[in-house]
Amino acid sequence: MQLGPALLSSLLIHSFVYAIPAPSPASAAAQSTSTIRYASDDPNNPLWVPDSNVVPEPIRGSLGGKVLGPQNVPMDLQNPDALAGPTTDNGDVPNFKWPFSLSHNRLATGGWSRQQNVHQMPVATDLAGVNMMLKPGAIREMHWHNTAEWAYMLKGDIRISTMTPEGQIYVADVTAGDLWYFPPGHPHSIQALNTTKDGAEFLLVFDSGSFSEDATFLLTDWLAHVPKEVIAKNFQIDISAFDHIPDKQLYVFPGIPPPADVVEDRVIPNNTPEPYTFPLSKVNATRHSGGSMKIVDTRTFKVSKTICAVEVQVEVGGMRELHWHPTEPEWTYFITGTARVTSFASQAAAQTFDFKGGDISYIPPSFGHYIENTGNSTLVFLEIFKSGLVQDISLNQWLALTPANLVKAHLGFSDETIKKLSKTKQSVVGPAH
Repeated sequence: MQLGPALLSSLLIHSFVYAIPAPSPASAAAQSTSTIRYASDDPNNPLWVPDSNVVPEPIRGSLGGKVLGPQNVPMDLQNPDALAGPTTDNGDVPNFKWPFSLSHNRLATGGWSRQQNVHQMPVATDLAGVNMMLKPGAIREMHWHNTAEWAYMLKGDIRISTMTPEGQIYVADVTAGDLWYFPPGHPHSIQALNTTKDGAEFLLVFDSGSFSEDATFLLTDWLAHVPKEVIAKNFQIDISAFDHIPDKQLYVFPGIPPPADVVEDRVIPNNTPEPYTFPLSKVNATRHSGGSMKIVDTRTFKVSKTICAVEVQVEVGGMRELHWHPTEPEWTYFITGTARVTSFASQAAAQTFDFKGGDISYIPPSFGHYIENTGNSTLVFLEIFKSGLVQDISLNQWLALTPANLVKAHLGFSDETIKKLSKTKQSVVGPAH
């Protein structure tokens, strides 16, 4: 009887499996993976950099082929791992990249603002962001909203003010690299100082993915929709005092720069129990082999109870190590440099995206990921969480602290390799040795 190729192959495989003798404890780990293929050794680095003088093609080794129809070459140059991704990518992962460059920019007489929420990136259900610029002296008008606001100064200097429900007041200045935080419902204002000719730019993060900058409670918008007789009765002032109330919201508008000394701008001395600003720029970073980190959460910035963050710098060739966050998503804002991120969503699903300054990524809770510096300059980004505490789990540390035979059984590591695993969290690692 002639055996078909498929049946013969199946018999040979099953003969091989059943021929394996009972393993000794020492060899069990190595033999546990002997019936499956090893992971591929194919190189999977990005195939070009954004400023390459090439026409990118979706070809990696023997896979793919030329683009024969229309092609957005500048977009493909910025996204090598989307057009010709690593062969380790697989399955369907919700889109986790959004560039602020694609957000609608709301232009105003005092500056501009653009936002990202679930309408731009549906996966980002827990956090949203706004990028705003104010000209010197310009004001983001007095307002409040039902979400918390966490902010990072990108350029320039601003003055913030807020009041608690108990009538306590806080007025302070914030400079590049520093933070502020306003709890939900607390009224506040933002005004650019005139310390630079171009004004100030900052990042705002809100603890709701559906937050909209266009739906905040604005002072002028409210009073424009209250009868003047009611306003006069409320303040117990003659109605003529309210002749110059705008008939619509001001939002972001020009203003007279405040006095240089913040003390002169305070009606009363600050009397809140804790400050609503944090001088992150003056905090010493924790050094690692591939860069540095600054963690800021309720342990150091006590009023910021629902949002915390890590400012990360990754040197050329380094990476934010393989890790995940147990219960919270990571909303990442890239400030400078070039990076790639692979998000592992379980069920053999993984996808890789490339990022530059002004881009946002969003990694859901427990999704494994890394952030690699793929450029020729230092990579700087913020990891932001809807939580009072920063928490992550390091793959390296987990393996190092797990019984060695278990690690061998899963990954086939040698004793020498296991000894090199780190029992302490590495966080930012340098180039491979």
